[in-house]
Amino acid sequence: MFVDKVNIIVKAGDGGDGAVSFRREKYVPNGGPNGGDGGKGGDVILKVKDNLNTLIDFRYNKHYRAQNGEKGDIKNKTGRSGDNLIINVPQGTVVKDAETGKVIVDMFDSNMEFVLLRGGNGGKGNQHYATSRRQTPRFSQAGQKTKEHQITLELKTIADVGLIGFPNVGKSTLLGAITDAKPKIANYHFTTLSPNLGVLKMYEKTCVVADIPGLIEGASEGVGLGHQFLRHIERTRLLVHVVDISGSESRDPKNDFSAINRELKEYSSVLAARPQIIALNKIDLLPTDNCAVAEFREFLKTQEGYENSQVFEISAGTHAGVDALVKAIFDMLDTIPKPEKIATEIDDFNERDREPLAFEKVDDETYLVTGGSIQTLARKMNADDEEGLAYFQRRIREDGIITELKKLGLKDGDTVIIGEIEFEYTE
Repeated sequence: MFVDKVNIIVKAGDGGDGAVSFRREKYVPNGGPNGGDGGKGGDVILKVKDNLNTLIDFRYNKHYRAQNGEKGDIKNKTGRSGDNLIINVPQGTVVKDAETGKVIVDMFDSNMEFVLLRGGNGGKGNQHYATSRRQTPRFSQAGQKTKEHQITLELKTIADVGLIGFPNVGKSTLLGAITDAKPKIANYHFTTLSPNLGVLKMYEKTCVVADIPGLIEGASEGVGLGHQFLRHIERTRLLVHVVDISGSESRDPKNDFSAINRELKEYSSVLAARPQIIALNKIDLLPTDNCAVAEFREFLKTQEGYENSQVFEISAGTHAGVDALVKAIFDMLDTIPKPEKIATEIDDFNERDREPLAFEKVDDETYLVTGGSIQTLARKMNADDEEGLAYFQRRIREDGIITELKKLGLKDGDTVIIGEIEFEYTE
């Protein structure tokens, strides 16, 4: 079964909590705090695996969670960090936020890796909170908790050339004739239910060719498997439009050509503007006195945008005319720029995991602030930088943090702890 679009749920590992403990040894009755930090939670990492070409594995497994970090221990021992979770995806998978539809990353390159979600930071043990005034802190920092997110994986085949045309016009046969691919071929409609890829070679040059499943009228509106088929030619640089010039199934080649291009245009104006080479297939089925080829060439002169298209008369079955078609494909590819990655629309998906601000009175003179952008700022702060510290203090007032702490009883001379920053509050 070919699957090219799925929704899955992902979650990075939670950070382990910091420990509260005190040194207790013989002859040291009043040892200081020695609670260790919690371990970091595991990241969720996406990785391109070259031999994958479908998202079918995600159809049956929808939940992916990295390992949590472990709690800190006595004797200043840091808890074990959680293992990262690596999710393998096919090359060309576009990852989107399922809630907004915005692109997080395009897994465009071979062997590409991307940290989708970072694990939560481990909480600090009580060893960090000892001061000359507070020698026995009986509190620690909780590990950062992460959230579940739903993402969409959408596979867009990466190929240089896309073979398009109605079902049963000979695209699979042509792919097998010009590349190393071995597509399933039979004389009935919709034999190809997923894109087949093959490598086309000529001397030192190579390119990837995709046999796109047969389109039908209404595909641009999702009729049949229209959207699933059409998304696989969005990245192609060149289209080879295969037409059954023999009309072997009582179809009109001119009507078929117009219908396919109409579907392309209605699906995407960019796709419709992609360069096309026209391959009039099954010429071996035409009687010698047939004028179908001449009529089609005259018809093209009336089709805006296709008047100067290159046209090749071929037989994929007997390989007649195929060499000339291959040469034209490479000649045209030399003039067309390489495709680019789909632009990212989310600067940092991890920002959605940011915890809300939380305020805690841990003893009569100490207040702890966690979460929010202020904790992120505190991690980056240099406490010895007077200018930076002044900005930090201004921020906590402007963000209403002092106001909230006063509601809990904050008074002049009390200690406030925000991330790495600890200071004495003055009115």
